[in-house]
Amino acid sequence: MKIGVISDTHMPSRAKKLPQRLVDGLQGVDMILHAGDWISPELADLLAEIAPVDGVAGNNDGSEIRARFGRQKVLTLEGVRIGLIHGDGHHKSTQETALGAFRTLQVDMVIFGHSHIPYKRMHHDILLFNPGSPTDKRFEKQYSYGIVSIGDTIAAEHYYYDDKS
Repeated sequence: MKIGVISDTHMPSRAKKLPQRLVDGLQGVDMILHAGDWISPELADLLAEIAPVDGVAGNNDGSEIRARFGRQKVLTLEGVRIGLIHGDGHHKSTQETALGAFRTLQVDMVIFGHSHIPYKRMHHDILLFNPGSPTDKRFEKQYSYGIVSIGDTIAAEHYYYDDKS
């Protein structure tokens, strides 16, 4: 199974449309997961033209997105338990907040966003993955998204690009 992973799109304030590099990169995925800060509820419909979509709401999302997706969930895909959360919180790093939200839920992977910083690390037996942002790189050099592949193992890769048009 191949999953496109995005977060922190902040549309339409950070981009009026999905970047073509992102759209091209998501072709052929079985599913798209969004880790929050969509801003526009219509973004889910745009992404659904590429593949089925699920996600969570971020701290900047309104009531419609929160009601549709919730703030935290665990998905079981191909036998792999994936915790999905935006990762905002107080007094801890984004990674610590995301990991802590699932400490009693026995997940194999935690996908999160919020920081706009691409991140991939193992924490004991849990893969932590932040795709960065495809539309708001903040202090990063490039825009980014991720692809997670589930087979005999879980693999996660970042994909980067310079221009969000």
